[in-house]
Amino acid sequence: MVGVNGNKVGHLFENISSFVRQCIFSVLNVGPVPSHIAFIMDGNRRYSKKQNLIDGNGHRAGFSALINMLKYCYELGVKYITVYAFSIDNFKRRPEEVVSLMKLMQEKIDELTKDESIVNRLGIRIYFQGNLKLLSDHVRSAAERAMVKTSGNSKAILSICVAYTSTDEIVHAVQVSCEEKWDEIRKNNDGGNLIRLEENVKDKDEHRIGVTNVDRHMYMSVCPDPDIIIRTSGAARLSNFLLWQSAHCLLYSPAALWPEIGLRHLIWVILDFQRNYLYLKEKKKQS
Repeated sequence: MVGVNGNKVGHLFENISSFVRQCIFSVLNVGPVPSHIAFIMDGNRRYSKKQNLIDGNGHRAGFSALINMLKYCYELGVKYITVYAFSIDNFKRRPEEVVSLMKLMQEKIDELTKDESIVNRLGIRIYFQGNLKLLSDHVRSAAERAMVKTSGNSKAILSICVAYTSTDEIVHAVQVSCEEKWDEIRKNNDGGNLIRLEENVKDKDEHRIGVTNVDRHMYMSVCPDPDIIIRTSGAARLSNFLLWQSAHCLLYSPAALWPEIGLRHLIWVILDFQRNYLYLKEKKKQS
């Protein structure tokens, strides 16, 4: 009987919360809403120590915070959500910690792709962005399955950056752009000697690598540049995340640790975005 009553109270609370969010979001939607919000999920380990949790439970609490933030962003009308889940630099942590995090990551990826998961209920497509060959075979396979299973979803896009740093992304994009340009030159020359580009200014311009070439080969090319980057735990640095894409976005650093992030933080940053919208829009035009 207690369990039944508890479920009823839980459903009632969720219904009331959902109604309140709808009211708040309907007001926010009168103004501009960001197309893309990115999150640096900082503070899981500190949260675990703060709450005296056993290893891994801080990251589990962080996963719950991610699910809530996904739901809020979707209800608000944000089309693209990106999260910084695991940096290449994180592989330098203690081997046992890396192994534990990889196991947890595989578990949560599989959880995300279940038929009844929030991702499938809301129609969110998942992309994993980064140097995926650095992941363990099991985690990489889980990531690939998730991308295939959600490929038919089209309501929103969740990009999960794993084995990722922005410098690695930029180097990768430049390398691919150069290879593509050399292939183009060889093809135009029918496999003969390479054109002596220095003799022809027009050819030099034609065969230069430009910003659009690099842009096209970035891991994050499936998304527009972020409008907002939110980093929890109060740290005001990007930590090698979306350096190429963040030239004109709004940065927000709430003091809350990632598992503590909530609706109020999202509302505050949306209001700040709307207050600065015209200025940000003008800056993007000038770039």
